[in-house]
Amino acid sequence: MDGKKRHHDDDEKAQSSDDDNYVPYIPIKQRKKMELQQVKKRLLKQDEGSGSGAADSSDNNAGGEDDKEEEEEDIGPNAYISLLDQHSELKKKAEARKETAREKMLKEEKKILESVAESKALMGVAELAKGIEYTDPIKTGWRPPRYILARPPEYHSKVRKKWHILVEGRELPPPVKTFREMKFPKAVISALKKKGIEKPTPIQIQGIPTVLSGRDMIGIAFTGSGKTLVFTLPLIMFCLEQEKRIPFMSNEGPYGLIVCPSRELARQTQEIIKYYMDQLAAEGFPSLRSALLIGGVQMKEQMEIVKRGVHVVVATPGRLMLMLDKKMVTLDVCRYLVLDEADRMIDMGFEEDVRTIFSYFKGQRQTLLFSATMPKKIQNFAVSALVEPVTINVGRAGAASLDVIQEVEYVKQEAKMVYILECLQKTSPPVLVFAEKKHDVDAIHEYLLLKGVEAVAIHGGKDQDERIRSVEQFKNFEKDVLVATDVASKGLDFPDIQHVINYDMPEDIENYVHRIGRTGRCGKTGVATTFVNKTVEESVLLDLKHLLMEAKQKVPQFLASMQADSEIYLDIGGEVGCMYCGGLGHRIANCPKLEAIQTKQAASVGRRDYLAHNAADW
Repeated sequence: MDGKKRHHDDDEKAQSSDDDNYVPYIPIKQRKKMELQQVKKRLLKQDEGSGSGAADSSDNNAGGEDDKEEEEEDIGPNAYISLLDQHSELKKKAEARKETAREKMLKEEKKILESVAESKALMGVAELAKGIEYTDPIKTGWRPPRYILARPPEYHSKVRKKWHILVEGRELPPPVKTFREMKFPKAVISALKKKGIEKPTPIQIQGIPTVLSGRDMIGIAFTGSGKTLVFTLPLIMFCLEQEKRIPFMSNEGPYGLIVCPSRELARQTQEIIKYYMDQLAAEGFPSLRSALLIGGVQMKEQMEIVKRGVHVVVATPGRLMLMLDKKMVTLDVCRYLVLDEADRMIDMGFEEDVRTIFSYFKGQRQTLLFSATMPKKIQNFAVSALVEPVTINVGRAGAASLDVIQEVEYVKQEAKMVYILECLQKTSPPVLVFAEKKHDVDAIHEYLLLKGVEAVAIHGGKDQDERIRSVEQFKNFEKDVLVATDVASKGLDFPDIQHVINYDMPEDIENYVHRIGRTGRCGKTGVATTFVNKTVEESVLLDLKHLLMEAKQKVPQFLASMQADSEIYLDIGGEVGCMYCGGLGHRIANCPKLEAIQTKQAASVGRRDYLAHNAADW
């Protein structure tokens, strides 16, 4: 009984204590009013305290601090700061965090670029072994007119700014705005006029004086901007100077070597050089000779020209390497080297061949690299071969020509062949159709012939004679359409091409830039139509989207709606897009091309280890 009573008393006590601690619900408005009243009371107390003597204030100091702490606990630290000020403060903190993230990403990108950079210098083996290093550029007898040299640096900067010419390097040669001021003979100027060339293009304004001055150079300009004349005209002048001093004997030469990635580009370059050499000879200047060394042609024919003594050799890497190895050609007196479409050569696997070619030189040479697309990776790779280089950039490296109207259309895979006929109605001929695979080129060519279209086709699997014939028929307007793989996309200059059709989107955005650059050349406007569908990689489509935005072209809805997480960091650090492949839709940390190469290398390493292990067992 006593136990029950004791429990009952305890329950009553607990209940009464709960009742004492009970806090009734107070609405938000009322709570805020109460808090404001408390704040007012505290402020009044503080005012009264400040009016009293120093002794009182010192006595109440501790109490005041307690009040402050109590106040902060009640109303929070930002009670007297406006929401606008709080927002700006938070924004500053967010920006600081973002900047830190940017810096971190830039450091990571720098490490990635260093890890993929070439450790071996682009120099001859003998030079590396002997420790030979050239520090001064080659000296030439050319100087700009005195009145151009007398102009202040601000004038030259103004000219460069007007033509959007970006130049890097030490002791930059001044830009020269006319061929006459470049001191070319009348025969060359009249030959240029016959081709419809009255004045130099932006890359020629700065590039030709740089080359004539003997400087090593990296030349980057959009397709159709006249890069070929930047290295061919000075080379002809140098050869003319050499021939006047001491005529070339049999088996002597070349003085200049031009290396191209494809046979078609090499043949086109040779034709340009031969045209100006013939024009000079017709005006009474000494006769100059050039040789074309490419695959698919008998060496006997090529050697007949070389044996007579040759001033210029235009070659593809494979045939040149073979003839150098057999000592059929020597580079003993060669002092001028051009790598045309240099980045494509490196990407196509000719990197080791280029390095080997360097080892055949017997002295310092003037080295020139040219391309429309040259990522940072290639520029860094080339620097080891150049002496005090001048980098000339007209527009962004890898940017599409603004004279090309780019149209991107979503076409299902099975409908592409039929849609080509519809696209051919957009413009008058000639039209170029590009496809990635050889069998697609053959299929398109056969389909167009069946539909009564005058078409020819070229790709790497066709005989050299057939390739030459197809290109000549197309250039001479005997055929309306040329269907080709990317062998026709690098540097080839077809007259008056109205329209380029990409049957499929290339796997590399650089190839896309080269393809559409076959139209809209020399200030003319052209159209490029590209078929895309769900088979195209997302990363390539993002690159295409940003390329269209950069060129202020219409972006289709299906491309505009695409968004990647990496896009928020596309414009950091001053370097636009990817430093490895030049794509605008990603950074080097997310580069699909680099990832594919690294995967391939890892696979080949594993295979070598496996084969080596098996060989050891045997």
